[in-house]
Amino acid sequence: MWNGINRRKFPRANYKCFITIKKRLTAKTLSTQTENIGAGGICIIVKEDLGLFQGVDIELYIEDNKPPVKCGGTVVWVVKKTEARHKGVYLYDTGVEFIDIRPEDRERISEVVEDILKSQRRK
Repeated sequence: MWNGINRRKFPRANYKCFITIKKRLTAKTLSTQTENIGAGGICIIVKEDLGLFQGVDIELYIEDNKPPVKCGGTVVWVVKKTEARHKGVYLYDTGVEFIDIRPEDRERISEVVEDILKSQRRK
């Protein structure tokens, strides 16, 4: 397991929400779901390697009846995994750090994460 997980500045919560990611300087846009989320970034699984330190534009659709969070991001880690159901097909577990995010959007994400973590502690 990656040792950096315990050194994160922002806590993470398992949370699936719709996201679109556009690689900068290309017309390529990917749509997927988040695996987990924190005020500092997200983890997604995609069918292609976006490239380490690649700049991306993000639209994150949090289920709180508000407009999507729009910000920039940087791919900070990528782990290539074999797709269990399809031999020779790979998926890329990808960590994206938020950059150029408005403080109110970071706070909005923090509130979602805190609510999820509180509900998990009650169980």
